[in-house]
Order: sequence, then C-alpha cells, then structure tokens
Amino acid sequence: MSTEHETGGAPTKFGVVLFEGFQSLDVFGPLDIFNFLSKTRPLQLSILAKELKPVSTSFPSAGFGQSVVPTHTFQDAPHHIEVLLVPGGGGTRDDENIAPAMEYVKRVFPNLRYLLTVCTGSALVAKTGVLDGRRATSNKNSFEWVKKQAPNVNWVSKARWVTDGNVWTSSGVSAGIDMTFAFVSAIYGESDAEWIAARSEYRRQTDPDDDPFAKDPEAGSS
Repeated sequence: MSTEHETGGAPTKFGVVLFEGFQSLDVFGPLDIFNFLSKTRPLQLSILAKELKPVSTSFPSAGFGQSVVPTHTFQDAPHHIEVLLVPGGGGTRDDENIAPAMEYVKRVFPNLRYLLTVCTGSALVAKTGVLDGRRATSNKNSFEWVKKQAPNVNWVSKARWVTDGNVWTSSGVSAGIDMTFAFVSAIYGESDAEWIAARSEYRRQTDPDDDPFAKDPEAGSS
C-alpha cells in the first residue's frame, strides 16, 4: 500500500486538545515524534483549550504538575487542522471539565483527515458518539470504566493501538508513542519512522496486537 507521502498528500497541520488534568506523556510522547518530523517537513501545530490561560496536568490542582500555554481556544481554532490529537488523563473522569473539549471534537471531526487518541482520550471522544460502531482501545487499567462511557463502541481489549478508518486509538500513556510511530510510518513512510526512532534512541513496538497489559483478552476486560 502506498503511503500518502508518496503521493504528496501527507497532512501538515496538527492540533492538540488540552484540558485540565491531561496526561503529560500522552501529549509530549507523540509531539516529540512530530517535532522530529518537522525538521524535514513544514508542519504546523495548534494547541487548543477552553481558554488561553496555561493548562495544567494536575486536576484538581495538587500542587505538582506542568502547564502548557494554548495557542488558540476551541472557539477560535484554525479551520484547517488535518490531524487532531486527544490525550487522556485524570481530567477525563470529570464530565464538566472535558465538556468544552468534547464539543470541539464532535464539531470538527467531519473535517479532520485523522483523529488520534491516547489512553482515556478515547473515552472523551467516545462520549461524543464519534466512535460509535468503530473499533477502538484505551488504557487497560481503566478499561472497564472506559467501556461504560460508550457501550456502542467496539472496544478492543487486547491491542497496543487500533486503527479504524481515519481514527487511531492507543492503549495507556506510553502506547501513544508506538501508535504515533506507526502513524508516521503509514502516512509519511517507514524511513521517516525509522529515522526518528533512531534519533530518539527508542525501540519501537510495531505489532498493534502485542499488548502485555491486557489481562484477560478473552473476556474483553482487564
């Protein structure tokens, strides 16, 4: 199968959804891969949140965390975003906290070329109905909770990541890195993925079904 980079149509405009209590590695693992990719391609990044004030990884505030300053609010986000990344984290457990992010994802999904979720970011997205009828996965430590949020999703219990059409969902936290490398390989080319992994000194998991954290795949729970 030819990759999009071979036809000159690979996406260049990325967006990241933030909310209070997002998991840091869910965001920065994938973004560091795209940072490397941007050294050879003209990528653009928009960091999106409810407000322009710094968004903390801590929710509710526990005094220890890191904050990221958004570039746009959900209301004034660029209309040309092609790839949207949605992280998980403790903040996904509070519906009021993630309501603005959910509304944004539901609104823009029809115009996206790709939607990527990490960890319980898939639960956030699933609550919008976007994943109904699709295959998806999520953090195995929270898998039973995730399934209850959206029973119309075909939740895959044993998967490092799952691809269904233009939607890519990964298991917990570090799994987002492997998913993103697979995304880069599929969309931009394996040579790009290999180059980035070598410079990151990262040993990739290339089998999406190799999930050591799925405790009971036959029963569909963990």
